[in-house]
Amino acid sequence: MGKIAFIFPGQGAQFVGMGKDFYENFSTSKEVYEEANDSLGMDMKKICFEGPDEELIKTENTQPAILTTSVAMLKALEERGIHCDYAAGLSLGEYTALVSAEAMSFSEAVPLVKKRGKYMQEAVPLGKGGMAAILGLEKEKVLEAIHSVSKYGIVEIANYNSPGQIVISGEIEAVNLAAEEAKKLGAKKVVLLPVSAPFHSSLLKPAGEKLKEELGKVKINDLKEVVVTNVDAKPLVDKSEVVPSLVRQVSNSVLWCDSVNTMLDSGVDTFIEIGPGKSLTGFVKRIAKTANKEVNTFSVSNIEGFEKICDFFDKEA
Repeated sequence: MGKIAFIFPGQGAQFVGMGKDFYENFSTSKEVYEEANDSLGMDMKKICFEGPDEELIKTENTQPAILTTSVAMLKALEERGIHCDYAAGLSLGEYTALVSAEAMSFSEAVPLVKKRGKYMQEAVPLGKGGMAAILGLEKEKVLEAIHSVSKYGIVEIANYNSPGQIVISGEIEAVNLAAEEAKKLGAKKVVLLPVSAPFHSSLLKPAGEKLKEELGKVKINDLKEVVVTNVDAKPLVDKSEVVPSLVRQVSNSVLWCDSVNTMLDSGVDTFIEIGPGKSLTGFVKRIAKTANKEVNTFSVSNIEGFEKICDFFDKEA
């Protein structure tokens, strides 16, 4: 077996009930939820396990909820002796990757991402921004669609998720027009995303500046494993790069496809998605197929997925 990467989901993966099975079955996972409660002064497990959905989908709740759930699942895996060589996360998931690498403590990360969610939400008035996923259209054509409507407002590429899936973000009119233009240029499908802000666009630069101030209060440690960043799709070389990278990440494109290719080129052949949802696993499969590389993929979003990965490693041992 080659190298192992832990990959962590971002906003949009959340669902009511996430992590409850881990909380009930692993004391190490239970401790993570209790630590989140203490750090935030709120009942994180109630929001994760009971909702209601309208509370969970508030950006300032979603972000700490996903981080907490992902770390709770991570701790259960680590307790079984499963560790990684590389870590990466999509947007918010990068914070989980940094916690995994011990670059920052969970107790400091969880209130930090709550503030990150709040700043991102506040940067653009509700209803002014939007995002859309464009499926089955190459990057050059997406850029052509964006360029053709640029006089109507800001619209930019937010995520390069996988071959054939690009997300655009910006002012709502420009996003809608670019989405229509993408259809004319041959996109197989365009999906307007149910988000409350234009994430990963230049409109969120004010949020990045506020976040920079908060990051300055967090202790950043030497990394115990390689973390590949969203903004550069390269490994962090030194702990001094962590804060600038996270500040830029708020208003820049997420280079997920390139990040996975970086890990593939570095000898990673086993990807374990840890946290709610399974979308990153799908992206990895498509990216690896395009690169003609064989990979093992696992999704640890429930106990069943956890047992599957444990069985795999028991057989490899």
